[in-house]
Amino acid sequence: MNRSFTIFWLAGESSGDLHASKVMQRMNADFPNLRHVGIGGKLMQEQGLKPLFPFDRFAIMGFVEVLRHLGFFIKVQNKIRKYIQIDKPDLAILVDYPGLNLRVARILDDERIPVLYYICPQFWAWKRKRVYDLKDNVRHVAVILPFEKELLDIYNVSATYVGHPIAEEIKLELDREAFARFFGLDPEKQWIGFLPGSRNAEISKLLPIFLEAAALLDPDKYQFLFSKARSVNHHSYMQIMDSAPRLKKYIIDGYNYELMKYSELLISCSGTATLEAAFIGTPSIVCYKASPLSYWIGRYFVRIKRIGLPNIVLEEDVLPELVQENLTAKTIAANAFRILSDPDYAAELRVKLFKLRGLLEGKKTSVEMLKIIRKLLKIDA
Repeated sequence: MNRSFTIFWLAGESSGDLHASKVMQRMNADFPNLRHVGIGGKLMQEQGLKPLFPFDRFAIMGFVEVLRHLGFFIKVQNKIRKYIQIDKPDLAILVDYPGLNLRVARILDDERIPVLYYICPQFWAWKRKRVYDLKDNVRHVAVILPFEKELLDIYNVSATYVGHPIAEEIKLELDREAFARFFGLDPEKQWIGFLPGSRNAEISKLLPIFLEAAALLDPDKYQFLFSKARSVNHHSYMQIMDSAPRLKKYIIDGYNYELMKYSELLISCSGTATLEAAFIGTPSIVCYKASPLSYWIGRYFVRIKRIGLPNIVLEEDVLPELVQENLTAKTIAANAFRILSDPDYAAELRVKLFKLRGLLEGKKTSVEMLKIIRKLLKIDA
């Protein structure tokens, strides 16, 4: 195959950057002449993406926060429209991030650019009308949760279940002893991991509460490991960490999967991290906090009772969920004590999480994505 192809990408979050980069890696190995253009982070850029905008501008969550940056998103849409009119890509792959991506899908479809939507908008949770945007403007949807294809079939949306990307992304580089040596941990103690998120807004809301919660737990029995994502502002993160000088804490920069695997319990922001931890098999407490106005608006639109992805996939309240005013240092500590002090309860949680792993593994997402991409580009297998 000598023909070159231009692929337009749009991934607005760190998780999307990771998921898309794995697909790009598979594509680059399979196709000799590919040009990648669009919006994505460091991992996608390492695979050859030429970025149209700085990636960190897109790490925004919450209704009110998006409204504050509305001018920026309008500018992004206008630049994308001009780009595709001048330099028409052969295929657009939009990754999650539905607030912007569904609007961009309409622009692309108007220009007759085939659109592959990777990681379906959670229309089953809220904004159900988004399914009609998928039907009208998207050529094919690659879904990563088992039940999503059946729901899209009801609306005659062309879709394929490609498996969940975490099944091929989660790899451990260090065993427990090496992990302990690397970060100066005591292997004789139990570790409690805190995952405050990959966005600055999450860090500012969750990290102070997590520090307070850790201070309520027994420092003689546990060591407290705090994840620091590379995407967050280092100065802001360290300022919050320094606000609890008496607490003995360990910052884990990178090696998130090791943190998840070797911790006895995880205190985690809601989102992909909870699903990764569940896939690995470690019980977690799911935490969510938004600005009061964003939360009020969300309550009006959201149609499901659960926010934790493991609980949604299992259709059961397996992991504790602490949301908004119920998320306090005391409620975290109380739920942590329940899990840590009751081996039978902890074992029951791990059995249910093992069931989730069975639901999500089996397909290699990047391979399944490549099959769809070949069809959309009309390349013979």
